[in-house]
Amino acid sequence: MKRTFLIILITILTLSCYSQISYEKGYYIDNNDKKINCLIKNIDWRNSPTQFEYKTSENSEPQIATFKTAKEFGIYNISKYIKSLVNIDRSDDNINNLTTDKNPVFNKETLFLKVLVEGKSNLYQYIDGKLNRYFYGNDVSNIEQLVFKVYKTENNDIRKNNRFRQQLWNDLKCPNFKMNRVEKLNYRKKDLIDFFNDYSTCHNKEVYSLEPKQKRDLFNLTIRPQFYSSTLSIKSTNPDFSTINFDKESGIRFGLEAEFILPFNKNKWALVAEPTYQKFKAEQSADARNINGGKIIANLDYTSIEVPVSIRHYIFLNEKSKIFVDASLVFDFSSNSTIDITRNDGSSLYDLDIMTSSNLAIAVGYKLNETYSLSLRYQTKRDLLATYTGWIADYNTVSMIFGYSLF
Repeated sequence: MKRTFLIILITILTLSCYSQISYEKGYYIDNNDKKINCLIKNIDWRNSPTQFEYKTSENSEPQIATFKTAKEFGIYNISKYIKSLVNIDRSDDNINNLTTDKNPVFNKETLFLKVLVEGKSNLYQYIDGKLNRYFYGNDVSNIEQLVFKVYKTENNDIRKNNRFRQQLWNDLKCPNFKMNRVEKLNYRKKDLIDFFNDYSTCHNKEVYSLEPKQKRDLFNLTIRPQFYSSTLSIKSTNPDFSTINFDKESGIRFGLEAEFILPFNKNKWALVAEPTYQKFKAEQSADARNINGGKIIANLDYTSIEVPVSIRHYIFLNEKSKIFVDASLVFDFSSNSTIDITRNDGSSLYDLDIMTSSNLAIAVGYKLNETYSLSLRYQTKRDLLATYTGWIADYNTVSMIFGYSLF
């Protein structure tokens, strides 16, 4: 089973090398102001890019463009970036690294800025890890950062420099704008986009918003009935105790999966939690020459809520179907669960309370129409007697999981 699962996983990952590459219709403008229509690899940049990959036709070889060769590029109806030499403040917003200087520390850098709004005045964004800065201006040669800085006082109180509000009040005039609206503005994308859109509307200027219009489905709730096959092997360092290998136990259990899609990289990554109720009740005997009666009998009564917490990666095949790979840390919360070991005459030998350890799991699956899914999950060994010294109860499970997404 392990070998088969490994072969499937390698096949899926190999397939991902090809299926993940998505080139979409776009363009770039070179430094001689020549516009070149092309196909651009859309990786739904979380961080502002320093380069991009493009092809001049479907069958041509990929090429790389950087600041040195392109001054603007875009994917039609999705995103647009412009090159600009700007002053940027990279002051750390981490509370542990704050300084007492409330003023921005500017450095000149050439950056690709993402265009959020084009209108009477344009709004741009730059992201680099946790750094998030907004810029504004009417043309590429006159772009300024909207200043926002977190700092601390000599008494270690946290303060914010919201100079961006004064910048907007001074430079984006509109009879309809009141001071209290500007004073309430947050240094957030949605707030700033709304403000710049309203500014252009106020001056009867057409507005082009480059933010995608589609609503992303960032949360899914899925019913997950499962067919499972489990094995258990109990071992002890006691020389009088024989290893007990339980027969495979098969059955059906039910889980409920909550999936949180991460809002970048074209919805290819997700965090998943899946509480699953399970019950394993079985009896197994083994020969024991040094025990009265020559035999021991183990009675397992194991009930728990199993919670795999996973990071999921999607591999899109087409608009309707996709493959996914899960890597999971599995937590197990057992309740009133025991392993009772008796002699052949029924007298008690060991009474063991089940207290489990966490374990790992990996799964591969297929999803259709964002509704139906089928996956195979393999779990590494979980010790059901993790709190006992000298005892090991290795529990293994392989599951075939069906899924129906409610929303």
